[in-house]
Amino acid sequence: MSTPHITSKKNDFADIVLMPGDPVRAKYIAEKYLNKYVQINNTRLMLAYTGLYKNKKISIMSHGIGIPSASLYSRELITEFNVKKIIRIGTCGAVRDDINLRDIVISMGACTDSKINRIKFNNHDFAAIADFDMIYNTAKIAKKMNISISIGNFFTTDSFYNEDIGMLNLLKKYNIIGIDMETAGIYSVAAEFHVKALSICTVSDHMIKKESLSSESRESSFHDMIKIALESTLL
Repeated sequence: MSTPHITSKKNDFADIVLMPGDPVRAKYIAEKYLNKYVQINNTRLMLAYTGLYKNKKISIMSHGIGIPSASLYSRELITEFNVKKIIRIGTCGAVRDDINLRDIVISMGACTDSKINRIKFNNHDFAAIADFDMIYNTAKIAKKMNISISIGNFFTTDSFYNEDIGMLNLLKKYNIIGIDMETAGIYSVAAEFHVKALSICTVSDHMIKKESLSSESRESSFHDMIKIALESTLL
């Protein structure tokens, strides 16, 4: 069963899919962390792989940038390929003083400036939240690995470039721990189709301090996030 965006067979995907935004990162994760992996999609260069992590079948697929792209791929994975759990593993910005570059943050819920969820929810606000068991398992693994994490509310935005310091201060006031472009969309798709989703991010930019990781630092900083995600799938 293929779609206009995913040309894979019905059983190519595992029940659990880890989703970075970048196709190159999907390839990197498959090569570095999975055994006996095979590439199962390259349509539109949105790479997907399935392999084994400690004998557990896991798939990795990129979701692109923004709610429309992430929602499209999430929906097709769920409705056409029977995926039951999605874990976003990506980067995010931060505004709080106590959250720094390279920190790992987990989205309990996600506010958004996008209208997509409102359009789907009869013009009402939709509380886009993660699956509790996935949060619990991830926190348990992080503690076991002695890796510090923060769990809280995200803000998913349609605008990557935003110089509105007033908005950034408002996010800080409301205790937002991460700013990304996908989580609220993925969570609403998961809710709509009764599956589970979680978003785990590494802080790559601090919006108020004007700090950011280099491309090289981003790659080297993702190991802990990826390991937490993978180990959580074993529980």
